[in-house]
Amino acid sequence: MLDQAAEADREAGADAVGSGRAAVEAARVVVGTILGDASAATARHERFTAGGGWRWLPTEHRAAYLLDVARAYVLAGDLRRAGRALLDAERTARGEVHDRPAVRDLVAVVARSAAAPADLARLAAALHVT
Repeated sequence: MLDQAAEADREAGADAVGSGRAAVEAARVVVGTILGDASAATARHERFTAGGGWRWLPTEHRAAYLLDVARAYVLAGDLRRAGRALLDAERTARGEVHDRPAVRDLVAVVARSAAAPADLARLAAALHVT
């Protein structure tokens, strides 16, 4: 299905909105994580965000995507990058982080790690996570 979406976006040509390509690529990262290949998903994420295309995603979608990426990093065992993704999500769209109860569990897991970014303690406190 993602291949079909990517093909439809390619067929739309240069006049198509870039958010279609970005949405497909973001979905590939999320699906990779769901299918259990978190390491490949995080590598795909890093390639995706190295280019400017991911900025075509609407702000709230970028933040939600970063929360999914944080989960992928946790599953891949990279809690430092998971923490950075959480903080980036908060900077991108605060409400996506503060208003989602499921994020608290993710923040709690990452905040317990010695590898967690220092700013994550502030986020954990703001979410009342211990």
